[in-house]
Amino acid sequence: MHKLYVKNMVCNRCISAVQQALEKEGLTFAHIQLGEVVLTSTPDNKQLSALKNRLNDLGFDLLDDQRQQIIERIKNIIVTQVHHSEETPKLKLSEILSQSLNKDYSYLSNLFSEVEGITIEKYLINQRIERVKEMLIYDELSLSEIAYKNGYSSVSHLSSQFKKTTGLTPKHFKSTGISQRKSLDSL
Repeated sequence: MHKLYVKNMVCNRCISAVQQALEKEGLTFAHIQLGEVVLTSTPDNKQLSALKNRLNDLGFDLLDDQRQQIIERIKNIIVTQVHHSEETPKLKLSEILSQSLNKDYSYLSNLFSEVEGITIEKYLINQRIERVKEMLIYDELSLSEIAYKNGYSSVSHLSSQFKKTTGLTPKHFKSTGISQRKSLDSL
C-alpha cells in the first residue's frame, strides 16, 4: 500500500476525477477520499510524474512535502465536517484534528497559521459561511434552520459572523450576492 496526498480535492466530483486519472495511468487504488489516495502498490517515478501532470491538468496537485500534506489533511477534515456531514460533531474541532492526525493541536494550529497565513478557526469560519451561502441560495430553509444546521448558537450569531466575513447581511446576500460564492478549493 502506498499513500498519496492530493491538494484541492473538495467534493465527490473531485474524487471521481482523481479516480479517472489513476485509471488512465494504470494505477490501482484501494481507497480514495478527499485529499488522500491509497494505492495497492508503490508507483515508479515515471508513473508518479505522469500522474502528477495529469492531476495538474485537472487542477489538483500531488503533495510531496509532509507539512503541505498535514495542511491539506486539516483542510479536508474541516471540509468534510462542514459540507459533508449532517451530524454536529461530538468533539471540538481541535480534538477531532488532534485525534485524526495524531498530532498535538498547538503544533497543527501553528503550522496551519504559518503556512496558510490564517488560523484554523478562520478557515473553519470561511467554510461555514460558504455553506450558509449555499443554503441561502437554495432557499429551502429559514435562517433559524440554517443557523441550527451549521452549529450557530443563534440567528444573531450567524448574522454577525456572516456580515463580518462577507460585508453583507444574510438577507442582503440572498437578494443580491449569489455571484459572491467562492469555490471551496479557493478558500
